[in-house]
Order: sequence, then C-alpha cells, then structure tokens
Amino acid sequence: MGKRHLLADVGGTHTRIGLTNAQGRLCPDSARRYRTADFSGLAAALAFYLRDLGCPSVAGVCAGVAGPVGADGAQLTNLDWFIAPDDLRAATGAAQVHLLNDLQAQAYALDDLDDAALVPVVPGRARPDGARLVLGVGTGCNVAVAHRIGDDLFVPPAESGHTGLPHGEAQINALVDHMSHTHPHKPIEAVLSGPGLLRLHHWLGGTASDIKAIIAQHRTGQDGTAAETMRVFARLVGTVAGDMCLHHMATGGLYLIGGVARAVAPHLASLGMQACFVAKGPYRQILQDIPITLIDDDTAALKGCARFLRQIPRATSH
Repeated sequence: MGKRHLLADVGGTHTRIGLTNAQGRLCPDSARRYRTADFSGLAAALAFYLRDLGCPSVAGVCAGVAGPVGADGAQLTNLDWFIAPDDLRAATGAAQVHLLNDLQAQAYALDDLDDAALVPVVPGRARPDGARLVLGVGTGCNVAVAHRIGDDLFVPPAESGHTGLPHGEAQINALVDHMSHTHPHKPIEAVLSGPGLLRLHHWLGGTASDIKAIIAQHRTGQDGTAAETMRVFARLVGTVAGDMCLHHMATGGLYLIGGVARAVAPHLASLGMQACFVAKGPYRQILQDIPITLIDDDTAALKGCARFLRQIPRATSH
C-alpha cells in the first residue's frame, strides 16, 4: 500500500485511533484510546490525534462506527454523532474515506489476530470453510459474519442488536415484557450490553451501580441477586448467540468481543450459557460443534479496518 492510512474504531464509550505501517497493517505503537464523549465528533478526534503525532500526512481514513452506515455517512446509535465523509477529509487531508459498522471491522480482523488474543470459552470443532460470527457486547450489541472468498473476507453489515429479544422460560418472558416499557421494540441490546446488564440487575432487585460491582459480588458470593443477574445474562447470551449462529450457519466459530464480553466471559460456561446455546432441537449437534472464543484485543477493529483497506486493490482489479 505504501502510503499511511488512519484507522478508527468509534464506540459509544471509547474511540480508538491508529495508523497503518508501510505494509498496510496497524502500527501497534500508533494506537491511542480516547473517551468518545470528550470530542464533538470523529473529525475533531482525528484532528487531535494527528496533532498529537506531529501531523503526519495520510492518504485515507477507514473507520468502524458503532451504528448504521449509509451513503451519506454514519450515525452512532448510543451517542449523538453523525460522521460525514467530507468532514473527515477536511479534518485529515485524506483523499479517501471508508466507513464500516464497527462489528464489520471486528470481523475483518479475524485472520490478523495473535493467538494470544484468542481465549477459548467453550471448545468445539470448527469447519475451516464455515462462516465465523462475531458477537459484540459492550455499550451496545451487534453481530457480524465473516465469509471467506478466496484470499479475502466478505463481511456484510448488520444491526442485529436491535432485533427482538427471544421468548423463553417464564422469567425471560417477564423480563422482555418489562423491557417493553422503556424499549418498545424490545431489542437484544436492551439486556445484552453494559447498560442492559445494569437494567437486568435492577429489575431483579439489585442495587449495584456498575457492572464491575455486579461481577465482583457474583465472584465472591456476596450477593445472591448479583449471582442471579449473571445467570440470566449468561443464559441470554447463549440463547441469542445460538439463534444468530443458526441464522448464518456459523460453523467456523463464534467469537465474543467487547468490554462487557471480556468481563463476563470467564463466568459464562459455569452459568449455563452452553445449555441455552445448543438448545435448538434437531440442530443441537451443529451448535455443539461450534467453538466459542473470546477476542481479547483492544485494537481488533483497527486491524480489521487495515485488512479492509488491503483488500480494496484486489476487489477493484476484478
């Protein structure tokens, strides 16, 4: 690729920014993390980053954004930011701007992650030719599916976090009904997210003010409500992830990513996630064969943006 490109991972809580090296991969020393709310928009954050690095020139920008992307730009779901390509060009001097959904960027990174960043949660037997599904649980929730096409990956956009919560046992159905009071369309991310974990805890009668406290109370056995919160959350992760893997026949593996996913992953297997994940009637064996892995790499989306940029010359040459 030669020329350097700006990479950005824009979340509701944090924004990560980095630069490609001469080989078109993320330069690890270039990665920075900022509080998203500290800036008026992505253009301001990128300009601040470039000034901090001594104003290097960049040929292009590729950003993964936590929200739907359209022809005119991208709107963050959980923050009042609209990202317009022309604003990014003006702020950075870049000629080219590419916007992806943030989970697309995460999935594009799958072939570029270090082995140490892949933490087994539940073992399985992945099919090498199978699609791989990334489930992001953080400030919000979404999925992306990576399909292999020759040497490249194809990752279509999705906004699955705003599809409906599943029906199930009486407790889950009561929770879904409760969520309809504040979230009429009863989206998955109303529960499967950081704010959602707190909502679940308070619905169960808990008083913790943040998810770290809930997880700590569960781990030490200090609070039965925290333990029940984690149990219900884990079972919902299993149910939703199993549904999504069947939707996309993700026989290549399920990957969990995001700050909340990293926090709860060590507890999921012992709390009944897998039983709900595989409870799909005649398709139980398909789900049992799917390995579940945690991605423990805070720069994964930046690596995915770099991968997307490296594929562009091959795509345009066809």
